[in-house]
Amino acid sequence: MRKWGIVGSVLIATSFPFAIPSSVGATGTAAPATAPQLSTVHLKVVPFATGLTSPVTLAWRTGDAARVYVAQQAGQVVIVSGGAVVSTALSLSGLSHGNEEGLLGITFSNDGTKLYVDYTDATGDIHIVEYTMNGSVANLTTRRQLMLISHHTFTNHNGGNLVMGADNLLYISVGDGGGAGDTLHNAQNLNAVLGKILRIDPRPTGTKPYGIPPGNPFVHGTRPAIWQYGLRNPWRFSLDRATHDLWIGDVGQNLWEEVDYAPAGQSGINWGWNLRDGLQPYNGGAKPPGARDPLYVRSHSAGDCAIIGGYVYRGSAIPFLNGGYVFSDERTGELRALVQQGGAMTQGPNFHLTIPEVTTFGQGPAGELYAASRGGTLYRLAPA
Repeated sequence: MRKWGIVGSVLIATSFPFAIPSSVGATGTAAPATAPQLSTVHLKVVPFATGLTSPVTLAWRTGDAARVYVAQQAGQVVIVSGGAVVSTALSLSGLSHGNEEGLLGITFSNDGTKLYVDYTDATGDIHIVEYTMNGSVANLTTRRQLMLISHHTFTNHNGGNLVMGADNLLYISVGDGGGAGDTLHNAQNLNAVLGKILRIDPRPTGTKPYGIPPGNPFVHGTRPAIWQYGLRNPWRFSLDRATHDLWIGDVGQNLWEEVDYAPAGQSGINWGWNLRDGLQPYNGGAKPPGARDPLYVRSHSAGDCAIIGGYVYRGSAIPFLNGGYVFSDERTGELRALVQQGGAMTQGPNFHLTIPEVTTFGQGPAGELYAASRGGTLYRLAPA
């Protein structure tokens, strides 16, 4: 994520009351029989809620599928229903409030009983915290800190995304620690958790607040929570709910934005930063042995500056989008999608729609996709 700026106008349709089918659980749907055909897809983005303040994450909770929980960067988790904020599930104080700081990510356990939050404190350090839900409100007395990640040298590149996998394991994105070019050389350092995707079992293990899944690639190293590394600022990543493949939108340096793709279960992947930026050497660095190239890169010459990673569409409203990975860019707001086969991109259109000041995407219980604007509006993707 970079500095937020107002982008052009958004193409919208008439709004209607917000409702999400509750028949599909959050942990997975069957892969569709229809192959994606992105060239035939015609979309519109429909506003379904307004009045939010800097929304940065959308989450749905099992048993509460008709409402969306929204993380506002200043520290509030609010509940949206009927097109407006109706209540507050959690309010945090003592956060840092830089452009890339604050409350950055939320997710729920698959049974809906636990809320996980990712935020930066007044010094800039990153906290991963669990709360037990009491109805639709997080019980503050149950606060349990899973991780405290030192991040106070620079204010940028915090990552901040949390994803609960179908395996009941918690996946966490952490930026490289900030400074231009990974000043502290964290991304390639397996003794640091910065510049990584982490994977933990959020349940207490003995005297420790979380466990290390035995399948983690560096389980015997000094940082056994590391799942993948060599990332700059993976602001938003997701797991395909049908295949469990991993998709990462990694914000680039000055020239390139990238989408990284890994089939389900592949771990220990080095995505190359800070020796590579996109497909190119960075500052004369050589590609690390065994490092994997991104699936897709986009030049800043096209106007992009910070990729906003999204989701693989698994809904029913837009059949030929099923299997397409939808994403955008913070500056241009252009809505795009791509399809991969065998780890290579096979389709990749621009839908010629923009979402102003887009900060994040969300995926509802039935696989439909949503997006949030820094200005406080939530949108739904719909067939045109």
